[in-house]
Amino acid sequence: MLPGRKYKVEDLLAILWRRKWLIAAPLVVCTATAYVVAKRMPDLYKAETLILVVPQKVPESYIRSTVSGRIEDRVQSLKEQILSSSRLERIIVDFNLYPEARKKGTLESVIASMRDAIKVDTVRGGEAFSVTYVARDPQTVQVVTERLASLFIQENVRDRENLAIGTSEFLQTQLDDARRRLIEQEKKLEQYRLQYAGQLPSQAAANLQAVQNARLQLQAIDEALSRARDRQMMIERQVTDLLASDSPLPVAAAPVRDVRPVDPHEPSGATVAEQIEDGQKKLVALEARLKPGHPDITRLKRRLAQLEERRTAEPAPVTAAALPTPAVDTPRERRVREMRIDLDTVKRDIAARQGEQQRVQQEMRLYQSRLDAAPIREAEMTELTRDYDTMQDIYRALLAKREDSKMAANLEQRQVGEQFRVLDPPRIPEAPFSPDRLRINLLGVAIGLFLGLGVTGLLEYLDTTLKTEDDVRMLLALPVIATVPLLEESRTHRRSRLRLLEAKRG
Repeated sequence: MLPGRKYKVEDLLAILWRRKWLIAAPLVVCTATAYVVAKRMPDLYKAETLILVVPQKVPESYIRSTVSGRIEDRVQSLKEQILSSSRLERIIVDFNLYPEARKKGTLESVIASMRDAIKVDTVRGGEAFSVTYVARDPQTVQVVTERLASLFIQENVRDRENLAIGTSEFLQTQLDDARRRLIEQEKKLEQYRLQYAGQLPSQAAANLQAVQNARLQLQAIDEALSRARDRQMMIERQVTDLLASDSPLPVAAAPVRDVRPVDPHEPSGATVAEQIEDGQKKLVALEARLKPGHPDITRLKRRLAQLEERRTAEPAPVTAAALPTPAVDTPRERRVREMRIDLDTVKRDIAARQGEQQRVQQEMRLYQSRLDAAPIREAEMTELTRDYDTMQDIYRALLAKREDSKMAANLEQRQVGEQFRVLDPPRIPEAPFSPDRLRINLLGVAIGLFLGLGVTGLLEYLDTTLKTEDDVRMLLALPVIATVPLLEESRTHRRSRLRLLEAKRG
């Protein structure tokens, strides 16, 4: 091929004609090779089934399924399970697949070959997926594909049921643990309330009311003690005056009776028996309105017990008749005796009121100490109740989730959840899908033609001989005077010339 030469169509056709055998040889060889290869390749049949993903029948707004995730991921997980060596080995044995390969090779290689022949693809945006199997026998591919489809359906039902039951069991375990911790927290709260009964923040109002009541009682007792001391001083002064006076008394005064109540809230002038009777009536009324452990009920019971002790220990009033009668009982002496009896009664009343004062002061200090401890108990109770409220929230949440998982498990067990359904069952293929012999033959022709043209082009590129007048004019820039036509020897003349040369050599 001369550089710078522009070839016309006639020149290209001439080159192709001149190199026709060089083009035809690889074309024939490649075409024949492709035909033989396509002829010897075994026929392969393919069966395909389409499995539809049917959503659960109960709306998710009522029951939320515990099985979540994309259908592609679940199908891939099921594929790994079904294409495991144990499952494929069972299918190979059941249908007697690959008998020649099993005799010549190992079972692992046969399983790997079958795994390569199975294809699982999702279609329709994840709403369905297809299962394809390729083998040499049309009936075998149909039954094996049908078995694979049934395995996908069974494994999906089993996996969803196991997952739902496992989720429910896990939530039940967590719920039991939360219940145990909640009970422990409740016991801590109960123990704390029992340990610090009366000092709790919820009892602050009752303690404050008790302190106020105790202050009122102390005020009333102080007033009663003041009156009793005044009376004591008055009686002592009267006795002193009587003893110092020599004039007889015209009329004996009546003995003074102890009528001062122990409780300042009792009506003035009531005896001990009347105070006990009135206190019992109040106790019945308080028990009807308040709880048994209320401070007012406890305080009233204690007061009634003291009144009973006082009535039991108090001697009978000493009258003038009980005193030894002197030989001469003057009115002054009788009056002195009576006033001394009244003085003893007043002294006992003062002593009882002082004891009551000490008791009320003790109670007030007790309630005041409870009020002082209330802020500390409030901080401790806040910490305890905060943990308790947190445990309650966790328990309620786990309880709701456990109930949802139970319903989801029942949904899967009754097979009304998401399911796989065969939409297009596999059929026996009527014709092999592989090999595509026409395509292989055309590919052989294309390869042969490409090789022939490539070799021709390469030889023409390397050929620098002058073959036409145009080549001479373009390369040498000289006019052509004459041309010698191409002389071709016939086959017979070539053979005779060869014999003559051999004879001369011999």
